[in-house]
Amino acid sequence: MRKYLFLIGCSCACAQPALADDKAAGGADIIVTATGLPQSIDRTGQAVTVIGREEIEQVQGADITRVLRRLPGTTFTRTGPLGSLTLLGVRGAPAGQTLVLIDGVRANDPASANAEFDLSQLAAGTIESIELLRGPNSVVWGSQAMGGVMNITTRIENGYSASLEYGGARRVTATGAAGYADERLEAGLSGSFVDGQGHSAAASGTEDDGFRQYNIGGRARYRLSDALSLVADARYARGKVELDGFPPPAFTFADADVSEKLTAWSGRIGAMYESDALTLNAGYALADTERVGDDPYFPYALDGRSERAELFGRVSLPAGFALDFGADHEWSRFANAPDAGKANTTSGHALLGYYGDRLQLAAGLRYDDHSRFGGEWTFGANGAFEFAPGWRLRAAYGEGFKAPTLYQLLSQYGNPALAPERSKGYEAGIAHGRRGEPVFLALTAYRRDSRNLVDFFSCWGGSDPLCATRPFGFYYNVGKGRAQGAELEAGLELQPGLTTSFAYSYTDTENRTPGDPDRGNRFARRPEHLVTASLDWDVNDRLALGLDIRWNGAAWDDRGNHSRLESYVLGDVRASWRVHDRVELFGRVENLWNERYVIAAGYGTEGRAAYVGVRLRK
Repeated sequence: MRKYLFLIGCSCACAQPALADDKAAGGADIIVTATGLPQSIDRTGQAVTVIGREEIEQVQGADITRVLRRLPGTTFTRTGPLGSLTLLGVRGAPAGQTLVLIDGVRANDPASANAEFDLSQLAAGTIESIELLRGPNSVVWGSQAMGGVMNITTRIENGYSASLEYGGARRVTATGAAGYADERLEAGLSGSFVDGQGHSAAASGTEDDGFRQYNIGGRARYRLSDALSLVADARYARGKVELDGFPPPAFTFADADVSEKLTAWSGRIGAMYESDALTLNAGYALADTERVGDDPYFPYALDGRSERAELFGRVSLPAGFALDFGADHEWSRFANAPDAGKANTTSGHALLGYYGDRLQLAAGLRYDDHSRFGGEWTFGANGAFEFAPGWRLRAAYGEGFKAPTLYQLLSQYGNPALAPERSKGYEAGIAHGRRGEPVFLALTAYRRDSRNLVDFFSCWGGSDPLCATRPFGFYYNVGKGRAQGAELEAGLELQPGLTTSFAYSYTDTENRTPGDPDRGNRFARRPEHLVTASLDWDVNDRLALGLDIRWNGAAWDDRGNHSRLESYVLGDVRASWRVHDRVELFGRVENLWNERYVIAAGYGTEGRAAYVGVRLRK
């Protein structure tokens, strides 16, 4: 029955949560990460940033990390060329502690080691908007939302559009979208194709490792009445990336004839009821990710699937109060032959809020009943106060809970004795204006204390009784950790058509486990300082120019803090020329000064590359 429901979703192409309106009264962005239902970004005290399609097209290219690095608090790890495993970390948290939604569907992979989402599945040209909530929001979203929540909305057109780009290591990127919208029906399809020669995954290698991927997605909404709508969405991605391995006789990371095939698909069908007093959004969602690696010495075949029945609701109460609530049941499973396993979770939450003209307050509870770990309560609260026109104070507190993944429990490296990870997060900030307005400023300080963090113990460099049955190593709870820091966002319109934006992140991470030999060390691959600065100039109605600069501070590649990743600076320049209302030419140069930099020790990165393209607008 579930397969038939998914096929219905594929035939409808889907929407979550609203297609037509992405702005509230007064121009504020509409977000869903704070409560699970659409609301104005001004109604939460949590740190949320939204990047829209116009900005995504300004940045150009298929690589979504080039867009996301404009957001404060974001770090990335990529182990090879475009198309290889790409992970997002938020505020010093590992990638598995950031929940990723695509058109409302939870896309994190249950078969990956830490249940991360691999960003290489996405092409920026198929995305309408990106919404990132930084900080814990487990009250609404449960496990995996300890570090943050990212919601990606795919494109939908009332008409059609397409683009074609070529450059770099013979990389071709094509995107297209088409759709229809009227008072009752909104529906659309979008897709992309990326093919490139790439560069060596191993920094020591000389053989290029290429990448090919295509994906297609759609979403739709049909209004049965002014209050009741049917919604559906679906996406499919398939790709192959060439990688390197550990060939004999040295068995060190070097050129090798190795590749990985990825197949990922997801979908959701549901119904949404909206009135002044009550909003309900109910649905069934499914996500599946399969990876097959053909390394002759270390082959693997991973398949993870999650299914979810869910309900989000909101009741408007008198005197500016509202009650957000929800319930869901999730079935998850993984397979990595000969290992396999499954788990399920039943959850419910409620969030009571007061939303006045100047003061907003919300607090709530969630209960998760996990089939392997029993019950768990989490609490969260946030508030904001407009103390002067355009100026807001914000504060939030959130508890986090993350059950060990099925891979960490049941794979050849599994440890059934693992305990769930838990955290407490605090933040406070001040903001003036909104992102995209002539003057914008936001400053946030935060701290997150975690315990029972899961890490990997290698039996090659240590001894433990569990090594008798796990000779290569196993997962274990390392104890306590802390991540604290500050984020600064700023934007300024210097003159009509000339704008600049700036994002700075300071992240101080520390292993605080008593008795641990690595106590006091920083978390791996978490730079202490990150800066992104951008300048955009609309010279006239046709010509636009842009500059992006990203400085990554130094970091450590390992939890023992033995291997250092040096700081680096990347610069991109870009331009676009609108030939007429329907056709636009664009181009850019990435890594302008050909910086030789390292994201992960032993892995190669791309040098200077130039791209040109054409875009057809609806």
